[in-house]
Amino acid sequence: MFLGQYYHNIDEKGRLTIPARYRELIQSDGAYLLQGFESNLIILPSPYFDILSHRVNRTSFTDPTARALRRLFFATASQVELDKLGRILIPQFLRQHAGLDSEAVVAGLGHYFEIWSPTFWSSQIEQLRDPQQNAGRFSVLDLLFE
Repeated sequence: MFLGQYYHNIDEKGRLTIPARYRELIQSDGAYLLQGFESNLIILPSPYFDILSHRVNRTSFTDPTARALRRLFFATASQVELDKLGRILIPQFLRQHAGLDSEAVVAGLGHYFEIWSPTFWSSQIEQLRDPQQNAGRFSVLDLLFE
C-alpha cells in the first residue's frame, strides 16, 4: 500500500526518484503514469491500470463524456520503468500539466500514488486542514468500520 508523502527533486531531463518504499510495489508488475484529475499526475500499478482500462473501454464511444474520459485516461498514459537509481522519466507534456519544475511531492493514496508540484500540494493540504469542511464533505462516503 502506498502511504505518506515524500519530497524529491526532478533533474534537468525530467527524471524523478521514486521513494524506495514505493519501488518494490511497482517493480514486480510495472506501472503507468497518467494525468490526474487535478493539476497532478497519477501512478497506477499495472493490475489497477488494467482494471480501470477495461472499465473505461466498456464505455460507449458515442457518449461525449466517455470519449473525454478515454482521452484523459489513454492519451496521457505511459508505461513507466525504473532506472538503476529508482527514477522514472516524466514526459514534458505531463510535467507541464502538473506544473512540475525542479521539485515534486510524491503522495501515497493506498492502491496508487500521485505526483504534485509543491505549490499545488500545499494548496491541497490547506483544504484538508478545516475539520468542519472535512466532516461535511466526507460524511457522504460511508466510512464505517464493519
